[in-house]
Amino acid sequence: MSILERLLDWLRSASGITFWPHLKFIDCLDIALVAFLIYRVLSWLRTTRAWTLLRGLLLLVFIALVSNFLQLNVTSWLLQNTMVYGVLAIVIVFQPEIRRALEGLGHGRLFNLISSDSKEKISQKTISEIVDALEKMAEVKTGALIVVEQEVPLGDYEQTGIPVDAVVTSQLLINIFEKNTPLHDGAVIISNNRVTYATCYLPLSEDLTISKEMGTRHRAALGLSEVSDARVFVVSEETGTISMAFKGSISREIDRSFIQNQFQERVSASHPAWQRWMEKRNGKEEKS
Repeated sequence: MSILERLLDWLRSASGITFWPHLKFIDCLDIALVAFLIYRVLSWLRTTRAWTLLRGLLLLVFIALVSNFLQLNVTSWLLQNTMVYGVLAIVIVFQPEIRRALEGLGHGRLFNLISSDSKEKISQKTISEIVDALEKMAEVKTGALIVVEQEVPLGDYEQTGIPVDAVVTSQLLINIFEKNTPLHDGAVIISNNRVTYATCYLPLSEDLTISKEMGTRHRAALGLSEVSDARVFVVSEETGTISMAFKGSISREIDRSFIQNQFQERVSASHPAWQRWMEKRNGKEEKS
């Protein structure tokens, strides 16, 4: 007799219930997996605007059940015919959230354990050049919009700009965003330690809760961060402050240490997790 069967026998005798479903280990694993998936989906929904829409959908389901119980035929007929197209409507309305969720699965730890990009996404030198450029442009209130590509390719937005393909330097970034120059309007995209494109157009955020103090550059930064995992930096032309948009939220009035800490996580993740674990282990052995 297995441990699970013994546990079920004990529960039967302790509870006085004569009938218990015959569960195997694989059944318990199946139930636990479904419960975990439901929990993760609900946790994800609570962090998106889809949570409010989901509550409205649940209200409609509740009204449908009540109308069916009270035999409100007209109301039941109307709701049933509306829900026929409900799945298609949910996919259309929740398209940005569904896309981010699937991208999150693709960037999960499981994939990081076994793989990494053959190219280094960003180096310490590139980080230093970006920070220097942001600080110098902030001092003179030069408006700027700099996108640092990560795992999600930005090819759709690169096609809206002009190819540059140059090594990242603070002087180059400052010259690009200098007023009245041909490339100053739009965003610069940095990928694999190179300035790949300039004057790129980014999608504006549709979030109605954004502060009115933020202009088009900030809305564009937020918009791109909502559909990708890029870190988008903004220098305000009015206040000279530096902001960073990431995963649908924006951090304002950031400084050098904040930016470097953000990139430090990215640099440390440029190798597979198993390789980082081995490096850490070897370091401990050397100290001992």
